[in-house]
Amino acid sequence: MKSSAPSSSPSSFHPCFCLFTFRFCFYEHIVPTVPAPADPLALPVTKLSGVGPERALQLERLGLRTVGDLLLHRPRRHEDRHQFRPIIQLKEGEAALTRGRIVAQGVKSFARGRKSVFEIILDDGSARLHCRWWNLPFMERYFAVGDDVLVFGKPLSLRPCTIDHPETEVIVNDAEGQLHLNRVVPIYPLTEGVPQRWIRGLLWRVVMDFSPLVPEPQPTRDGQVSRADAIRMLHFPERLDEIEIARQRLALDEFVELQLAMQKRRRAWEGRATALPCAGTNRLMRPFLERLAFKLTAAQTKVLREIRADLGARHPMRRLLQGDVGAGKTVVAACAALMAIESGRSVALMDPTDILAEQHFSTFRHWLEPLGIEVHLLTGNRKTIETGKAKPGQPRPLSLFIGTHALLEENFAPENLGLIIIDEQHKFGVAQRERLLRKGRYPHLLVMTATPIPRTLGLTLYGDLDVSVIDQLPAGRGRLRTHVRTADTLPKVIEFIREQLAQGRQAYVVYPRVNDEKLAEGVKAVTAETERLRAALAPFRVGALHGRLKAKAKESAMAAFRANELQVLVTTTVIEVGVDVPNATVMLIENAEQFGLAQLHQLRGRIGRGAHDSHCILLSNADTPEARERLKVLAETNDGFKVAEADLLLRGPGELLGRDQSGLPNLRFGDLARDLALLEQARALVAKCIASPTPT
Repeated sequence: MKSSAPSSSPSSFHPCFCLFTFRFCFYEHIVPTVPAPADPLALPVTKLSGVGPERALQLERLGLRTVGDLLLHRPRRHEDRHQFRPIIQLKEGEAALTRGRIVAQGVKSFARGRKSVFEIILDDGSARLHCRWWNLPFMERYFAVGDDVLVFGKPLSLRPCTIDHPETEVIVNDAEGQLHLNRVVPIYPLTEGVPQRWIRGLLWRVVMDFSPLVPEPQPTRDGQVSRADAIRMLHFPERLDEIEIARQRLALDEFVELQLAMQKRRRAWEGRATALPCAGTNRLMRPFLERLAFKLTAAQTKVLREIRADLGARHPMRRLLQGDVGAGKTVVAACAALMAIESGRSVALMDPTDILAEQHFSTFRHWLEPLGIEVHLLTGNRKTIETGKAKPGQPRPLSLFIGTHALLEENFAPENLGLIIIDEQHKFGVAQRERLLRKGRYPHLLVMTATPIPRTLGLTLYGDLDVSVIDQLPAGRGRLRTHVRTADTLPKVIEFIREQLAQGRQAYVVYPRVNDEKLAEGVKAVTAETERLRAALAPFRVGALHGRLKAKAKESAMAAFRANELQVLVTTTVIEVGVDVPNATVMLIENAEQFGLAQLHQLRGRIGRGAHDSHCILLSNADTPEARERLKVLAETNDGFKVAEADLLLRGPGELLGRDQSGLPNLRFGDLARDLALLEQARALVAKCIASPTPT
């Protein structure tokens, strides 16, 4: 594609030298009396020809304030306008592009003027097309009888041929064909008062004038288009396949910027942080491993070697530990804690919920107190110690502190804090993590997650952390099968649960809500269903556990279930993390379509922890393809990493992790569900950049 701007060769840039700084020097459409800014990327749109104060306000509603914003304003989609479909060839329910001349138009009001419909009738010589806009009477201002109009949409019916709320564009003259017709045309997001044709014309001028002067933030590789060409292809491609080529090139720049920021942050931190040696002596580790009722897997042993190397290094450890449900992360965390305690340091373990903190407290006391280690619990409802400081005149005890957000309180001040472990890291904000780290002098950090993270998200969220993966489950466990059933099979499922209970097993029954308030039709809740299950499963004992219970009631219900005093626990997602009852072999999840894929995988991870075969039964009357696809994935695989990849593709990263806490970047072009190769390429470029920081 030829540009109206004079040619110019951008200067050579080292990949680290200037990532996202554009240097524009051509100002054909800039008001000449205004001095050129130091960074033309920041040039206000008001300095462009044809953009007055009113237009500038309209563009600002689209987030377009500068030339740089315009250049990276991504079209919502593109239309191939090389060929039109005559009106007579339009098909019901099939989106298509057509063109006609307005032969009639008008607004009809009804419901005493409270509602209206604006309609235009187009004729192309083959047939007529009715286009309607409901309750938008102002649309009449944009059309006139005799106008030639492009229309894109799906016909609702063919007799007469009718499209509601189509995308339209008035063709003023045939000279506009170069930009608006007979080519692949960008369709931009709009706001009221901004016609598609006007913003497309503005982008054409800006792209043609400025894109040839966009310097390369990084050297191009064989087969890779330049950034300038990518911007032209993004807006005005010559072929449809150029759109994806442009997206990938611009996504790579986003990922490079993201990875560079992470690595710079890590290098800056390493430059000022000197670690406390915490590699340990095996004085406590050896008897601990001898007392365990099981042997560590090869994967756990490999991860422990990585952790020990970090704990003995010059810089504090910053490591993410991943593992599927039931892979044995807790015992690895215990071993890491022992290494620090052997080195004379205290350890803090932070959990997202009271239930998980209580369980860890019980497990670690059982494991570590025989070794002479004090284990303390600090939650909002329970504290086994008031402070982390030793009593005057007494030697400081070797201590492990387990807690929830209570560990962030000012009065928690452990002496000589050497290691911090955070479980379910994605449920805490970055600020909370940093606040806990300030409790010590550059303590080591181990963050864990039982939610397998796809590699793209791992590199994006935790690119400044080293990653260890436990990719092997302990031996000796029974098979875990997942069954998808319709809601009308519930009586048979209840009978199956009775059979399992009669064999001495236990069961979970999970619902999406606590009570019946504001429930959609067909959605069940814990409070009502608990009583029904007590009647259906008598004489077996049924209890309830949910987030609205008081802390003591939660502890009592969980303790009774662990002791098999309750055979069935009716609950919500409050149990999705960390609850470990090996005798539980059945989980029934009703209204399974109400849960996310990763969430369902976490829930079923509460069973399958003992030697007996386990069954997860998903009851659903899913009426959407997406919901059915989610349940199908669970039935086909128990691999949490495959489940997470599928969930990422189905729902996107914000839904997978929870957007409020996830810390996800706002990417215009990068797609964390499918751009792993680009992300790894960006990481390699940044590594090369950091290894040779001087421009050549």
